Amino acid sequence: MMSTRAEIAVIDDDEAVLESFRFMLEAAGYEVLAYPSAIAFLESRPRRPRCLILDQHMPRMSGLELAARLRAEGLGIPIMLITAAPTPAIAARAARLGIERVLEKPPGEEELIGFIAAHD
Repeated sequence: MMSTRAEIAVIDDDEAVLESFRFMLEAAGYEVLAYPSAIAFLESRPRRPRCLILDQHMPRMSGLELAARLRAEGLGIPIMLITAAPTPAIAARAARLGIERVLEKPPGEEELIGFIAAHD
């Protein structure tokens, strides 16, 4: 009997990036919950995924804003933030929110899988 792999939530408004991450992570054996926005994630309220991979720059609610909201609700889930334009301010706010990794977009497969595997 095969064991169920961890569910990973990926939130990115760029459909090509979302599908690329889904393909990469499913090929590595993970179940991927893909959302085109922070709002879509909040509206669906999936079972607690193993970890979140968030894009920073999205319309209506950024990755950091979503992370802040989840932390305010007491959700201590591991989070990786990806951004096309990493800045010291983003890194500092991410650290205050307990976001474990901030990576420049697009992150490599090894970085993604390594982050997830650390929480698997």
